[in-house]
Amino acid sequence: MRFLLAIKCFFRVWFGNKLPDDPRLLPLLPAAPAPAQAAVKELPAPAPVPAAPVVKQGPEGAAAVQLLALLQREGRLLDFLEEPIDSFTDAQIGGAVRSIHKGCKKVLDQVLVLGPALAGAENAAVEVAAAPIARGAVKLVGNVAGAAPFKGVLRHPGWATTRIELPAAATGQDPLVIAPAEVELS
Repeated sequence: MRFLLAIKCFFRVWFGNKLPDDPRLLPLLPAAPAPAQAAVKELPAPAPVPAAPVVKQGPEGAAAVQLLALLQREGRLLDFLEEPIDSFTDAQIGGAVRSIHKGCKKVLDQVLVLGPALAGAENAAVEVAAAPIARGAVKLVGNVAGAAPFKGVLRHPGWATTRIELPAAATGQDPLVIAPAEVELS
């Protein structure tokens, strides 16, 4: 079940939607993004952080579609996510998830170098400067007041990547096609 929750969180963030403070509540959320919580206070605008250069190739979103295509090819992720699973037993779903997990993990290991967005162990005391907040690497929750540095407890270290290496797209192939249709000829 945690795997499905992780997949839902991944795609919710990927498409720009916010996560609840407790991601276990994600299945209860409506399809539209939830309104901002009153407990989170807006911080004063920090000094601008220089952004990394963005290299666009092909139509906007083509890189996201390419990553999704790799996850589909190696792990059949879309087939699984689009399949209604209510009629299957937990054992059947668990058996299917093993191969999906293996294939998708292989893609992530080949394409990304993943690590924590903020170093530290879960539930450890941390001090957060303004820079990680400005880059979006840290989300402050709870009683947010005052200015950085903030002291709190790390509830989740987050995820960040230091490398993205998508393979070159096939020449002449529509970059928006995730997986081609298969037609058997007789």
